[in-house]
Amino acid sequence: MNTLMINTLAFIAGVKNRFTSEKGATAVEYGLLVALIAAVIVAVVATLGTQINAAFTTVSGRLPAL
Repeated sequence: MNTLMINTLAFIAGVKNRFTSEKGATAVEYGLLVALIAAVIVAVVATLGTQINAAFTTVSGRLPAL
């Protein structure tokens, strides 16, 4: 009988620990941060890529033909 009570208390403590654990929430938060950083990088590269392409086009248009 004593062993059954100990096993039941251990099971209840394990279930309680699963509900109070924040490991999943932390992983989701890190995932959201990575997605936000990736979106910022894509936006910056798209903006700078257009400006750099325009600069190279201007420079190449002003070079004398060989």
